[in-house]
Amino acid sequence: MKFEDFKAGDWVQQYQYKSFSPLTINREWSWEAPVINTLLERASRSLAELDAFSLIVPNVDLFIQMHITKEANNSSRIEGTQTQMDEAVLALEQLAPEKRDDWTEVNNYVQAINDAIKELERLPLSNRLLKQTHVILMQGVRGEHKSPGEFRVSQNWIGGSNLNDAAFVPPHQNQVADLMSDLEQFWHNETINVPELIRIAISHYQFETIHPFLDGNGRIGRLMITLFLVNKGLLRKPSLYLSEFFERNRDSYYDALTRVRESSDIIHWVRFFLSAVIETASKGKTTFQEILALQQAVDTLILGYGKRAENAQRLIHRLYSKPAITPNEAANLLTISHQSASSLIKRMVDDELLVEFTGYQRNRIFVFEQYLDLFQT
Repeated sequence: MKFEDFKAGDWVQQYQYKSFSPLTINREWSWEAPVINTLLERASRSLAELDAFSLIVPNVDLFIQMHITKEANNSSRIEGTQTQMDEAVLALEQLAPEKRDDWTEVNNYVQAINDAIKELERLPLSNRLLKQTHVILMQGVRGEHKSPGEFRVSQNWIGGSNLNDAAFVPPHQNQVADLMSDLEQFWHNETINVPELIRIAISHYQFETIHPFLDGNGRIGRLMITLFLVNKGLLRKPSLYLSEFFERNRDSYYDALTRVRESSDIIHWVRFFLSAVIETASKGKTTFQEILALQQAVDTLILGYGKRAENAQRLIHRLYSKPAITPNEAANLLTISHQSASSLIKRMVDDELLVEFTGYQRNRIFVFEQYLDLFQT
């Protein structure tokens, strides 16, 4: 199928509405547009350069956790949550009650990514894995009663208050199983010659068009991109997440998906997707470079802590994966007294490594602000 000849699908009359029936995608794909080749080359190079940091950065898994937290926060914000990064790194009980529901959605996303990445060590990307991930994503939050972990058996819609005034009506529920099976076959079909970045660009469009779950499709569809890249070996670690780009360019993101459905303009969508990869991978490289520079500066500073240097290093090691801590948590982590932990934290505050977050005299929380700031730009 050539991009230029692509027909996205057909509108099918149901009882009182029309649903969109998309073209299956498990087929050979080609294109004449030179811009696709140029963007594909740039995206592949940027992704490879980002992936190289997985080998360069010591203890890279520590920093990957913050990438995951940032992705969870951005992806959830697209769906309407209001949690900020400095709130996302706190414990649930440290938040005001009115902020806890949004925090839970973000935290579910973090757990969903971590569990899915671990599962990829023994199983390839599959519909089964997406369903398992969906269960985790929806536990205890909005949509928890909308058949978590199961493809829908009723009609859903996007935008509007009902099927008659919806902005988009995905395929009828009777088509979902076959369309998702076709999508899964496309991921792993070795008899067709389709570059992996093109494959996942098409796959993300197709997943969001099928909308196979009653809720959570946007988050699962964006998470699926990273799972695919890791599964196919384009990334050693889950270090690329496109939700920040999509959230920052939300109108363009939705417009690009809509243009495929309405006018079969898949070239525009693929260009948008590859541009997202290029920009996001470039920002990811910059973040890793800034992490390395900060790590070197912090290690040099801590060398001057004398007998407390080892505990300070252990504390910083913990803060790289979760950059907020209380004196009690520090004391438990380091197996030292509360007084000793508070003294160490005070030294780190004096050296501007930590900043007190709450403004309270008791139950204080300290944040590794220089590090957190790297994930808020």
